[in-house]
Amino acid sequence: MQKKQLINKGFGFLFEMGTGKTLTSIATMGAMYQMGAIEKVLIVAPTSVCPVWPKDIAEYANFRCKVGVLTGTKDHRLRELEAVKHYPLKGLKVAVINYESTWREGLFEALKEWEPDLIIADESQRIKTHDAQQSKAMHQLGDIAKYKLILSGTPVQNNAIDIFSQYRFLDPTVFGMNYYAFRGRYAIMGGFNQKQIIGYRDLDSLIKKEYSIAYRVTKEEALDLPEQTFLTRNIPLEGKYKNLYQKIKRDSFAELENGGQVTAPTVLTKLLRLQQFTGGFIQPDDGLKPEFVFDGKLLALEDIIDDYVSGEGKKLVIFCRFRPEIDLITKLIQKKKIGMQAIYGDIKIEDRGPIVDDFQKNPKTMIFLAQIDTAGLGITLTAADTCVYYSANFNYAAYSQSLARIHRIGQRNTCTYIHLVVEHTIDSDIYKALERKEDLANTVVDDWRRLFNEN
Repeated sequence: MQKKQLINKGFGFLFEMGTGKTLTSIATMGAMYQMGAIEKVLIVAPTSVCPVWPKDIAEYANFRCKVGVLTGTKDHRLRELEAVKHYPLKGLKVAVINYESTWREGLFEALKEWEPDLIIADESQRIKTHDAQQSKAMHQLGDIAKYKLILSGTPVQNNAIDIFSQYRFLDPTVFGMNYYAFRGRYAIMGGFNQKQIIGYRDLDSLIKKEYSIAYRVTKEEALDLPEQTFLTRNIPLEGKYKNLYQKIKRDSFAELENGGQVTAPTVLTKLLRLQQFTGGFIQPDDGLKPEFVFDGKLLALEDIIDDYVSGEGKKLVIFCRFRPEIDLITKLIQKKKIGMQAIYGDIKIEDRGPIVDDFQKNPKTMIFLAQIDTAGLGITLTAADTCVYYSANFNYAAYSQSLARIHRIGQRNTCTYIHLVVEHTIDSDIYKALERKEDLANTVVDDWRRLFNEN
């Protein structure tokens, strides 16, 4: 496969979520580096995925490399790129940036001047629109790179026209340089003024060309995968959000320190405030409407919905803990006009069965949103094989039961669980405890100083 990449200069890993496309990409770029084919790699990914790359590279790469994640202000991004460019030791130089920044003034020119040897487009459906600014930028960057790699779980059969822009970046010799010629070849036009795509023709030829430089892996085919795969989507906490979170933590520490006897309920109440913040909101003490303060998890969830539901046409289960999170997520899904069902505390018990049945049987109902304490037990959601934990509670038994909503009799696929974790916050403590099969509530009295006092 690596030899084929070097010949064609572009290759696609069309792997479903949870089947290892990131690990395979790290192995590929490592092999190419050791072959002497590349020294500089640019990875372009959705914003919420950018922090995942340095962690995975650090864990899996068996070669020296310098990885810089280009985030923050333009000046900060440029300084980070300079640090990668001038890394003094011998090793692979890797820069990671989000799609929206590739075409920004100053950044595009700097990336182009750097002339990366290999460009990896992670979740390449982000450049499916041929005339979007980020697509045009990726086309131009791809034209100067020796080698290109696209990563996507979305097969061409879902939206055949989307493949043009991705392959214009990957290898223009496959489908050409002209979008309208490609559309005329494969799309059937109709509607008002014959400007709407109403169907496709000769898809067998299109798919054959697509797979001439791509490899597809589905969960069903990946027989060596475990029955359950656990992924973490780390979300950075920076700037004003970090300062506000730290203030809440300091205030909580001071109140506990000066409040006399420390009990589990008082500590848990303070931890709840921190967890509510990472979910996006602050609940005022006066009981007024929750205040929206942080969009990190919501943006990460939007990326997953775009890639998995809108892109791959797969059903998705989302668990969260708090009712205001339900409201935030519902607004996001409704804005995207995606069919959904939800179960939370206010939903009557007698209404819950039909809600579950609709998700299980209705092909238009793509997302099931559930409050973990309400819907984490006793229902079957095997129409989905992927579940996102927007937030979790402190109870391992409840968490374990919620895992079994998709991993149960009737499920034929490997189940994938994605945990949204805001870095260096209570989220990390919660999931570490769950990994140890512990209830965080049982240890908070003895451990409260560490929970509120560490950076």
